[in-house]
Amino acid sequence: MQNSLLKHHKLVLAFIIFLSFYAALGYVPLFDLDEGAFSEATREMLKSHNYITTYLNGDLRFDKPILIYWLQAFSVKLFGLNEFALRLPSAIASTFWAMAIYSFTKRHYDGKIAFLATLFMAGSLQITVIAKAAIADALLNMFIALSLFYLYDYLKSGKKSYLYLASATVAFGTLTKGPVAIMVPFVTLFIYLAIKREFALFFKTVFNPIVIVIFLIIAAPWYTLEYLDQGQKFINGFFLKHNLSRFEGSLEGHSGSLFYYIPVILIGMLPFTTALLKMLTKVKSYFKSDLELYLLIWGAFVFIFFSFSGTKLPHYIIYGYTPFFILMALSFKDIKSQLALHFPTILLFIILLLLPFIAPIIAPSVHDKVAKILLPFVPDSFGITYKLYFAISILILIYLAFNKQLDKINQIVVASVLLLIGVNFFAAPSYAKLAQQPIKEAGLLAKKENLKVVMYGINTPTFNVYAQRLVVKRKPKVGEVAFVKVTTLKEFKKYTTLYKKYGYALIKVEK
Repeated sequence: MQNSLLKHHKLVLAFIIFLSFYAALGYVPLFDLDEGAFSEATREMLKSHNYITTYLNGDLRFDKPILIYWLQAFSVKLFGLNEFALRLPSAIASTFWAMAIYSFTKRHYDGKIAFLATLFMAGSLQITVIAKAAIADALLNMFIALSLFYLYDYLKSGKKSYLYLASATVAFGTLTKGPVAIMVPFVTLFIYLAIKREFALFFKTVFNPIVIVIFLIIAAPWYTLEYLDQGQKFINGFFLKHNLSRFEGSLEGHSGSLFYYIPVILIGMLPFTTALLKMLTKVKSYFKSDLELYLLIWGAFVFIFFSFSGTKLPHYIIYGYTPFFILMALSFKDIKSQLALHFPTILLFIILLLLPFIAPIIAPSVHDKVAKILLPFVPDSFGITYKLYFAISILILIYLAFNKQLDKINQIVVASVLLLIGVNFFAAPSYAKLAQQPIKEAGLLAKKENLKVVMYGINTPTFNVYAQRLVVKRKPKVGEVAFVKVTTLKEFKKYTTLYKKYGYALIKVEK
């Protein structure tokens, strides 16, 4: 580890993790729909003191199990109802996820590979987004990664403690997001041992009585209590609708083609996309190593399974990112072209730089009515500091691409820092200023004035969080206060505007 950064690699990783996971935790409003839905369900849990069944705007919510809500509720108790508190459990989970990658990779390879694998995780575009999101996915990814790491260590060492830890992490994952936490390690282990022709070991591992007992002790109590509380509604809502139906068909309009996840992973891995592409050229070599075969099966299964799933969301593919980070670290040394290393990130930064100039031009051709209204305001929201940052970053990356003196590892750390700052402190806040800040401000006004609000033609649960109240969803009557899209205002003959900004308005309907 001669590289100057590698001599202090733990400090470098700590800085990247802070910049990626923590520095911007409370910097932007909550985003709709997912962050708003999880956060509002947690708020309602704290208000009702019902810590078994979750509700969203007063209606039963069976989307996810209970663990993330408990953690968010605990954080809110400590730090208050705010963006920082609601997102903190995800940031902490992501930190442990990164630490697990480092520990496992160093144990099986060396410090340099462990550094790179962890850097690829903490410094990548999609992970910095998910690590700060007030949803269940960062927590789930931590448990999936730990369970598969423990399973591999058990297979190689035979130590039962690893197997029992794997069972516990699968159980906690099942409390986080349900059957997917069982499916990913179960299928990965089965395929791996099938290729090794060790079927007996698979059944011995999975059906070990102590493994089953540990799983049931952790996971069964909440599922039992929830069934006792809600009965068949829980079975229909959680297992049938939000699990089985997600694979069989498109749920809530989240569909996509068989190739949906190809652009997702290419963009999500930035600024390390070239390392991903280099990894893919070496697939044949992974069959020569037990660990690399195991990692390949894990990542490939997730990619293939969710590509065929009826419901597609960008964060589903992250369940298979962990093994890719390690395989990318192994192939990083084979990247020869510095221009190829930085080109994907340069391209992204050029697109982000041009966005404020392009948005008003394309606005007339956009079909979404709210987007059509928002796009002309993009130049104001994405201001001069935004443009200067990405212009300077592009010049820095071009300089790096042609600098033969600076080590590739140093270069990729610089690229990661540029991306993390650009996304977390320029791109995300600029977008949030248009799309979410008006919702937050309207909600805070409703809270301050103690307004009873009707929500019409819109679904933004973040409004509930900031207003700290439930809303009725229907067309408002005369005398009622309504939160609406500005495109809906034409439906009302007379109204008083209490708040209006960009695409949203808070009005009092009059005769």
